[in-house]
Amino acid sequence: MKNIVFCDFDGTITAQETFVAVLKEFAPELASELIPQMYALKVTLRDGVRRILESIPSSCLPEIIEFTRHRQMRAGLPELLDFLEERDVPFVVVSGGLRSMVCAVLDSLVERAHAIYAIDIDTSGSYFRVVSPYEGETELVDKVKVMDLYDATSTKIAIGDSVTDLNMATSAPVVFARDRLAKYLDERSKPYIAWNDFFDIRTALIEIWGNEATIT
Repeated sequence: MKNIVFCDFDGTITAQETFVAVLKEFAPELASELIPQMYALKVTLRDGVRRILESIPSSCLPEIIEFTRHRQMRAGLPELLDFLEERDVPFVVVSGGLRSMVCAVLDSLVERAHAIYAIDIDTSGSYFRVVSPYEGETELVDKVKVMDLYDATSTKIAIGDSVTDLNMATSAPVVFARDRLAKYLDERSKPYIAWNDFFDIRTALIEIWGNEATIT
């Protein structure tokens, strides 16, 4: 049985919530109204994030990319990728944020991701238009739908930090959770492994998988 790691981006790979910061910076009024409602699960991510994004002028995209490019990544990601690559375990980035942001922050690490699923933006009009082939009932990127693209016999490991990862986390047999996601899972009595950085995840996976050279 093969293992696959599915990892959120915003606030998980990044040390701080970068996408949320973008929404607050470039659409402050709508963001201040809708983000608390999304955290409270009163407005779906699909509806709230779409409304905010599609209020942003297309001309802002280059500025958004520069705004995010130098955001700090959480410690230990390259080392975790080394560990996963040694064991032929795919690392899949699943983000409810913008693909252009994910690629700008990951930089050279983009090539080490097995795949990246995120929101694309059509800037041909005056304002952003959201493009997402994996849109679900409550999410612009349905992370469970993405997980289901992969072998059903695989052991799926989810890594996340917030409400955008809740559906993914409740569907995965192994979950690494921190911050808001840990609280949501506590409320649902869903077991998870707490973590602070990717070194913690690497250490935990070594314990879970043992010292096998290859995961099959």
